[in-house]
Amino acid sequence: MMNAVERFFRRYIFSTIGIIALFFAVNLLLVGMFFIIAYLNGVADSNFPIEDFSNHIVVEDGKLSADTQALEILHHADAWAMILNDGGTVIWEDGLPEELPRSYTATDIAMFSRWYLDDYPVNIWKRSDGLLVIGFVPGSVLNHYISTNTAYVWPLCIGIGIAFIINILLMVYLFVRNAHRVEKSMEPILNGIQSLSQGKEFHLEEKGELAEINAGLNRAGEYLIKKDNTRAEWIRGISHDIRTPLSIIFGYACEIEDNSNLPLSTRKQATAIRQKSEKLRALITDLNLTTKLEYSMYALKKKTINAVELTRQVASEFLNELPEQYEIEIIEDSPDKPIFLNGDDSLLYRMLSNLIGNSIVHNPNGCKITLCVGVDVDSCYFEISDTGCGISDSRMALLNSGVSISSTQEENNGADHGLGHKIVQQIVKAHHGKLHFLKNPPHGLTIKISLPLK
Repeated sequence: MMNAVERFFRRYIFSTIGIIALFFAVNLLLVGMFFIIAYLNGVADSNFPIEDFSNHIVVEDGKLSADTQALEILHHADAWAMILNDGGTVIWEDGLPEELPRSYTATDIAMFSRWYLDDYPVNIWKRSDGLLVIGFVPGSVLNHYISTNTAYVWPLCIGIGIAFIINILLMVYLFVRNAHRVEKSMEPILNGIQSLSQGKEFHLEEKGELAEINAGLNRAGEYLIKKDNTRAEWIRGISHDIRTPLSIIFGYACEIEDNSNLPLSTRKQATAIRQKSEKLRALITDLNLTTKLEYSMYALKKKTINAVELTRQVASEFLNELPEQYEIEIIEDSPDKPIFLNGDDSLLYRMLSNLIGNSIVHNPNGCKITLCVGVDVDSCYFEISDTGCGISDSRMALLNSGVSISSTQEENNGADHGLGHKIVQQIVKAHHGKLHFLKNPPHGLTIKISLPLK
C-alpha cells in the first residue's frame, strides 16, 4: 500500500499540475477578454476604410471631388489623401503636406508602395482613374512587410510547437524536481511525527533548510520519552513502596476476620478491609502489567497453547467461588478438533480472566456468561458473552475505534473496572490479534478476540 508520505507528495504533484493547467486556462481567458474588449472599443475599425473612402470620391463636372462623408473619414483619421494618374501626377489631393512633391516617377511609386512615403506611413488603393494614396501622421501607424520563403513556413511552425512543448515539459520537470526535493526534506519530518505519535524513539539530522523543524521535533521527542520514563519509574517506585504496608494491612485484616473472639461487626469491618486490600493489590498488579506492556518492557514467553484447555482452566477458577446469581458455560465450536495457538499463556489467561471478571462486576444482579472457543479461517477466536445490562452505543463505538482505553467506567457513573479492558487491549495487540465488541441480543455484551493460529 502507498504510505502516507507517498500519498501526501502525490497530491502535491497533482496540485502542481492543476496549477499549471489553471495558469494556461486563465491566460487563454485573459487573451480572449483582451480581444473582446479591443473589439468593443473599436480596434477592429481602427484600419482606415480606404475602399469606402475611395467610393466617396467621384467625378463632378470633369473634376474629382470628395463628398462630406469622405472628408469626415479623412479628418477623423487625421490623414491626408491624393490620387495619382497613370503618369504619376497628382490629379486630386486633400491635406497633402507642402513638402511632398506633386509628381512621382514609377520608381517613387514602387518605393512608397512598400508602406512609407518619406516618413509618412501610407495605404494605397487602385482606382479606375489612378492610384489613391492615404497618408498618416508619422509614428501613428506601423507598417511592416514580411517576405518569407514558403519552404521555411512549416519548419518554423514545427519549431515553435516543439519549443512550446519543451517549455511545458521543462516546467513540469522543474515542478516534479522541486517536489522531490521537498519530499526528501519532509519525509524524515513526517516519519518523526509518526514515531512521536507512537511514542517511539527517533533522531532527525539537524541540518539543511528544515534544520530548525528537525531540532524542534528532536526536543519534543526527548521531552516525551523523558516524561514517559519518569512516569514508568514513578509507577514502579510507588508499587514497590506500597507493597510492604499493603501486605501488613492484608495480613492483620485476615487475622481479625478469622478471630471468633471478636464482635461480628469488627470482623465484618476486617472483611471489608481485606476485600479493599485485595482490590488495591490487583490494581497495583494491573498498573505494573499495563506499564510493561505499553513500554515493551514485558518479554513475551510464547509457547504452544491449547485454546480449549486454557478456556476450561479460566472458567474452573471462577466456578469455585462464583456467587449463585451467575452461571458460566463453555461452548466448543469444534469439539473433536484441537485448537493450538502460539502465545504467552499467563497473559492470555489474564485476558480471559479480566473479561469474565468485568462481566461479573458490571452485572451485580447476576447473568449468564458464555465462553465460546473455535476456529475462524486462519485464526482462533474467543467469544465472551453475557446476558447483563450491556453498554451504550457510544461506548461500544469508542471501544471498537481502537483508541487506547484508560478506563471502562460508563458515563452514567457505572462501575469502574480500572485497567481491565486496557490490559486486554494490550495483550491482544501484543499477540497481533483483533478485538471487537458486539451487542448480545436481547441485552448483554459479546467480546470477540481473534488470534493467529500456530
